[in-house]
Amino acid sequence: MNKESIWHRQVGGIRLYELAAIAGLYLFFALSYHLTLWLNVTDFRDEDDLFFSLQEFMDNAGLQYFCMFATSVPIWWLIFRRLRHCKLQYRLLLHIIGLPLLVLVGGWKGYHYLCDYFGFNHLGGWGQVWDVYIPALFYFIQFGMLHAYEYYRSNERNLKLKAALSEAALKSELAALKAQLNPHFLYNTFNAISASVPPEQEQTREMIAQLSDLFRYQLKASKSNKVTLDEELQFVEKYLALEKARFEDRLQVVIDVPDALRERMVPPMILQPLVENSIKHGISNLIQGGQVLIRVRQKGSQLAFEVSDTGEGLADKGHLFRNGGVGLKNTRLRLEKQYGSELRISDNKPQGLKIEFAI
Repeated sequence: MNKESIWHRQVGGIRLYELAAIAGLYLFFALSYHLTLWLNVTDFRDEDDLFFSLQEFMDNAGLQYFCMFATSVPIWWLIFRRLRHCKLQYRLLLHIIGLPLLVLVGGWKGYHYLCDYFGFNHLGGWGQVWDVYIPALFYFIQFGMLHAYEYYRSNERNLKLKAALSEAALKSELAALKAQLNPHFLYNTFNAISASVPPEQEQTREMIAQLSDLFRYQLKASKSNKVTLDEELQFVEKYLALEKARFEDRLQVVIDVPDALRERMVPPMILQPLVENSIKHGISNLIQGGQVLIRVRQKGSQLAFEVSDTGEGLADKGHLFRNGGVGLKNTRLRLEKQYGSELRISDNKPQGLKIEFAI
């Protein structure tokens, strides 16, 4: 295990490098305090007295700073780990309890008890005021640094998230531009091919023109959230005309939509994936072919859509969403997210499948 992974391990939600940083802060000031006292009494020392002895270090500052550090860690854990999801103003109120706790346990009474127990010296009388002042000062320094560090980490995460979102938005915009460019390029190419087809191959020319119209509509759909039902049905009819050229008499199409509903606004490309599914999974494998029915009716304030076929049918309806085409899955998600509408699949009578939804 490398050093970086060891230092990033956590103890009670606190990373080891964070714990070491605060412990290092206490050790630095403990040694600085010890050095100050040692220099202050240099004139009264023998020349052979050592700068550092454990007994003298613990008497001067070591034990007290260790007690303050040990007391601050649970307060740190509570405010910055256990309650990190609480609002800042509520966590700041906890310092009203944390400050006197650190002073009493880590710097004054608790520290004096340990000194008496282990036989170390501590201040007495009015000198004990330093055992209140120094821990309180350290509390403000330590937790001020921790709040600043928390703000820095939070701001760093927000900047990374903002950058990631900006990158995702840019990629999405580029993808949208590509999605518009590809159909535009293709239907222009189809028109060029159609113009080069000899007049005697009129059927081929018409099929190319229909395919070009499909891509033109797709380009329009990529720019619009709504189209008229009539435009959507014209697009489906062009698609079905191309399919009939392949299936010939094996494919029958019935479109049952009242004229009064054709000017209603609907999401683009909402019917074609369902019609394609009926042909691909229902009719294409049958020798005798079958019929596709598209029906739209007004039901209260909603438009009710039905796409049914007389194909093979399917026992496991969920199979279509697990293993079906991308278009069917996307249509289902669009209806759920945009309209809160469910795509219902049931058996058609006498055979085949029926797909229904309402918006």
